[in-house]
Formats: sequence, structure tokens, C-alpha cells
Amino acid sequence: MRKELEAALTAQLGDAVICVEKTDRRTVFVDVRREAIRAASRIIVAQGGRYMCSVGYDEIARDGSLGLVHTYSVDSEDRFVCLRTKAPADDPEVESITPDLPSAGWSEREYMDLLGFKFPNHPKPKKLIVCDDWPPGIYPMRKEVPHDLVPQGAEDVAYQLDEAPPGTKIVPIGPFHPSLHEPEHFAVYVDGETIKGCDYRGFMTHRGIEKLCQTQVSYNEIPFIAERICGICGSVHATAYSQAVEAAGGIRIPRRAEYIRTLMLEIERIHSNLLWLGVAGHLIGFDTVFMQAWRVREQLMWLAERLTGNRKTYGMILIGGVRRDITPEIADDIRAVVTKIEQELRVIHKAIEKDSSIHKRTKGVGTITKQEAIDWGLVGPVARARGVDIDARRDHPYAAYDEMKFDVPVLDDCDVWATLVIRVLEVYEAIRIIHQVLDRMPSGEYFVELKDDIPPLRHAITVVEAPRGESTHYVITGEDNRPERWRVRAPTYPNLQAVPLMLLDEQFGDFPIILGSIDPCFSCTDRVAVVDLRSGKASSLTKSELERMSRKGGL
Repeated sequence: MRKELEAALTAQLGDAVICVEKTDRRTVFVDVRREAIRAASRIIVAQGGRYMCSVGYDEIARDGSLGLVHTYSVDSEDRFVCLRTKAPADDPEVESITPDLPSAGWSEREYMDLLGFKFPNHPKPKKLIVCDDWPPGIYPMRKEVPHDLVPQGAEDVAYQLDEAPPGTKIVPIGPFHPSLHEPEHFAVYVDGETIKGCDYRGFMTHRGIEKLCQTQVSYNEIPFIAERICGICGSVHATAYSQAVEAAGGIRIPRRAEYIRTLMLEIERIHSNLLWLGVAGHLIGFDTVFMQAWRVREQLMWLAERLTGNRKTYGMILIGGVRRDITPEIADDIRAVVTKIEQELRVIHKAIEKDSSIHKRTKGVGTITKQEAIDWGLVGPVARARGVDIDARRDHPYAAYDEMKFDVPVLDDCDVWATLVIRVLEVYEAIRIIHQVLDRMPSGEYFVELKDDIPPLRHAITVVEAPRGESTHYVITGEDNRPERWRVRAPTYPNLQAVPLMLLDEQFGDFPIILGSIDPCFSCTDRVAVVDLRSGKASSLTKSELERMSRKGGL
């Protein structure tokens, strides 16, 4: 692909193309001048590239610049294309690619906030990551800014909501709401019971994990932080990060370790999908599904505790392999548990298939077209329920997936029902993979110790198919035994951007299950948005004001 891509880029962009370099068997880096970034992006997409995420980084100390990478997956060829450019820190303007690729909108807004980039043609250049009263001119991901900086707050600063469509009222949902399992804030614009739009404000207590890990901890400590990015996808993020470092450092881990990683990832998939199935039942008022799905899931929690010492799949993945082996006794235990789970899930599945109340609450709900799913970069079951046939395990095999036989369920109903069915079917496929792993697992070591330092300034990208969809990690190696830059894009990141489209013209009562269908994982929040429904005026409460009002009984 590199030669064809280089020829197309050079023919259309000329000397704006600096270089095209293949760094490993599946990754191509394209360096262009900043004025050609949008045109280069269009060429990559025309050649089959699917936008994944963007990465910004600070090069001010080296050459006075800020770096920007747009990453793409060519699924049909098992390739990644990383489009890189630079801009002077004192003139950080780069043309936005969001008008062509809506799913790039959040990534570009993120680097407006965190690095000070400017995208003059961005369609929605509003704050995304930093809080509303964050001082101008302080960009947290620049190296000059301390990781523990706490700037002076300001009062009476509120997020400016999108303009409500004519004739609609604003209904605030969150940050704390009975139907939401994590704090987040949606301003939903309704005409009667019909949703006509919504605006989302999140990231209000952004934890700064990426900044922390490039300033305070070492390569080998990060997997234990990575697995806490998400309460469910511990092995996913630890594996994705470790694979990126291993790729950058040219580290080859033992084959047995790759099998054990595959095992942990599929156990995690079963756990996550059963958890979601129960929550979905709860959101539509069908608590029998909730109780039965979680009853079946509990067996897997006990199994995880026997494997790792945690009721979650934590503490297994390390750079260089895995922390613990799988003994024959444990293997027999795993077989017994997943076999029983499969039997019990088939009973639940059969009941769900025939239940008219579930059909009424999910069929034709949260519908968007296949093309809209592609345009917004949806991933995982949410994408596959809308006919988008992507799965990183098959398209970009990692761990031991190159030796596994499994199906990727894809439906074209394009609604919540299809998402539900996909997730149930994927549990069966996960169990199928687990049996293959246990039957075929090779003997040998399960960990290799790093003997040499990892060379600095190497770029690497890797993906792992989380239960929610494709999780992307990008690493730039650095000095002092820690990354220069580590970028994490969880699957909720692209899926959440498309929620307003899924909600459009739906009934307000279906909001919880439409949002819940993407299985969102939010950053926590410590501020509350308040909307006066009589005037439509939005304001915000600081943490101290919220505490004071709650103690006086003012809420």
C-alpha cells in the first residue's frame, strides 16, 4: 500500500509531502506540510482509510513546534496510516478535517483545549476537555505546565449550550439522574415528547492520566493505571498499551503469553456483555432480564477472582507478556464455568427473542443508517448493528487471534434491538474462542523481561477490540523510562459523538435505552448545569456552591 499511497499523495500534493515511511508490516507514516493536511486526509480516505483518532504532542523544546497525527485504519488490508504534520507553537493553525470527517470533531477540539491548536474551519470550536473557567493561555498537555497545576477558579462561568431549535424546550438530563449510571450532562431539546436535538458536556473531572504517565510513572507501571481507565475493560487497555510499547521497542513476547492475553480479553468480553444485557433490561423496566443476566455473570466474577485475585480482570497484563500462568487445573475450571454460562444464556436469549415488550422498546429505536454510522466513525456492536462489518480481532489480528476461528455478527436493522442481539451473539463467539485457546495453548514461557532501554521518539499505534468496540492506543517513546506521549481513544469516544443523531426525532422516554445502547463510559463530573425552564437561561454551580446548597436543603 505504501507505494500506491505515496504515488497518489505526491501526484496531487507535490512537495507538500515530506516523506512516506513504513515502520512495520502494518503501519505507514505520512509526513506532510500543515497546509496540505486536509487534502492528504481526503486521499487516504479515498484509498480506503477509516478515521480513528488524532494525537497531539508538544515538540516546543526540540524545534518550537506542536505535532499532530491523524490516524486511519485500512481494514481490508490490515494497515494503519498515520498522517503527521507540525505547526509553530506561536502560530498553531491547522486546517480542520472535521468538515469531511465528523468523527474527528472531538479530537480536534481536544487539542484546542490541551495544546492550543487552532482549527479555523472547525464547525463547532467549543471547549471539550477543560472546565468552563479554565484560564486562557494555559494548555495542560504542554510540557511547561506541571501535572498537578490547580489554577484559580472563576465564578459565574457557564458552558454555552447549542442554540435550541425553534419551538423546543430544554430538558437537562444529568449530571446526576436515576437512569444514568455515571455522571454526565445532556441538554435535550424537546417538542412535546419528541427529541429535536441535544448538546453534551462531559470531561468535567478529566483525570489527566495521559499527562500523569508521561511525567510521573515508568513504562512498567502504566499497565496498572491503564487497566483502571475503565471499570470493565481492564485487560483491554493494559493489552493495547503494552502492545504499543512492544511494537515501538521491537519486543516479541512469548506465544503462550499471547494466548493468555486472548483468554483474558474474551473473559472480559463475556463479563461486559452480560453486564450490559442486564443494564439494558433495567433501562426499559424489565428487571427480570437484569437479575438473570447478572446472576449468570456472577459466576464469571468468581472465576476472575480465582485467576487474578480480583473480581475483575486486573493485574494480568504486563509489557513483555502476562503476570500469571494458566495451569491445567485452572483451565478445567474455566471450561466448566463458560460452558455453564453458555447453557444459561441460551435460556435468557430464547426468552428475549420472543418477548413482545422488549421488541416494542428496542425495535426501530435509536435508528441511524449504515452510511451515518460510517461517517461518524462508530465502532463495536453499535457499528455492527448498523451493517458496518469491522472487528479489530479479525481485521488487525493481535495476541493469538490470528489462530482463532470465530464469526463477527453483523446485522442491518440499524437500531437498539440489533445492538442487543449482536452483544448476545458475541458472548457465544467469545466462549468459542476461549475453548480454542485452552485446547491449543502452546507450552513455554509467559513473560520476557526487558533487557534493553526502549529507544526514544519511536511512534507506534495499536488497536484492541474491546466489548464496546475498537480501543486505540498511540505511544511515542521517551527518555527516563517513560513515554514521551501516550494517547488513549476508548470506543465510547466516537460512539458518544453520534448519540445526538440516534436521539433525533425519537421519543423522550426512549432516551435512557438509546444512550445505554452504546454502553457509554463517561468521565466523572464535579459541576452541575442548571437550566431555568421558564427563561431557558443556563448557569452552573461550583463545587462549593453545590455543597453549600445541599447542606441548606436548597436542592
